[in-house]
Amino acid sequence: MQKKQRWVGYAFILPNMIGVLLFFVIPALFSAVLMFTDWKFTSKTYKFVGLDNIKRLFQDELFYIALKNTVLFLASVPVSVILAFAVAVILNRSVNLKSLMRSLYFMPYITSGVAVAFVWMLLFQPGEGPINMMLRNLGIEHPPGWLTSPDTTMFAIDIIWVWFLLGYNMIIYLAALQEISPELLEAAKIDGANTLQTTFRIVLPLVSPTSFMLLITGLIMTVKTFGLVEALTQGGPGNGSLILSLFVYKTAFRYYEMGYASTISWALFAVILIITAVQWFGQKKWVHY
Repeated sequence: MQKKQRWVGYAFILPNMIGVLLFFVIPALFSAVLMFTDWKFTSKTYKFVGLDNIKRLFQDELFYIALKNTVLFLASVPVSVILAFAVAVILNRSVNLKSLMRSLYFMPYITSGVAVAFVWMLLFQPGEGPINMMLRNLGIEHPPGWLTSPDTTMFAIDIIWVWFLLGYNMIIYLAALQEISPELLEAAKIDGANTLQTTFRIVLPLVSPTSFMLLITGLIMTVKTFGLVEALTQGGPGNGSLILSLFVYKTAFRYYEMGYASTISWALFAVILIITAVQWFGQKKWVHY
């Protein structure tokens, strides 16, 4: 009976494992081989070039621009987590239209990324966009160019990404907050703790595993994001919003340099691995299980 149950279990996971093998493992191994070649997508021939692609990567100014923009993009994740925690704490209490507010906050997360991009392009329009019109009404004569300026484009994308992630993070925090024992909070209140003390000394440590999970998944999701930035700016203006995932796409499918694109993709994997490792070892100092 146990052997039969084991084979039934294997049968259930087989379709998913085949998908992982075909679309993740084999392409990853193939790209690891391509990294040492000069193969172009339109060419039938290729030759091994050793470490030339890696040397080119460290000498490529665009790579450092993409890396810097990716780091700026990642800064939006902790901001979104902090704001989501504040919103979740508020909505976890007796608030008018609480259910409606939760739905409104979560709705952007289930909206098409392309639709989100086009709406924000209209909002950030530098001439007659609602945001700049509001800033002019507040007395700012020369509001930012937002998505049309290399100096502000990543800041604008960060605002959009914070808004996009906020609803999902808030829902996860709400689930964690509702698991906290009311007796514990009542005991803190009886002992004289005010709202801020209760939040920072009791609630925040108790939801720290949730914060860790949201940070690690949010950072990995962000570093792999492609569609939103491509729809908003295509990496422009002037490479002002070129991130690593978009750099891989452009190198592979616009310039057809598959060998060099594979090298960039493995550099992207290294960034994800470093982020995960830092968080995993750093959690021991602030995550309370």
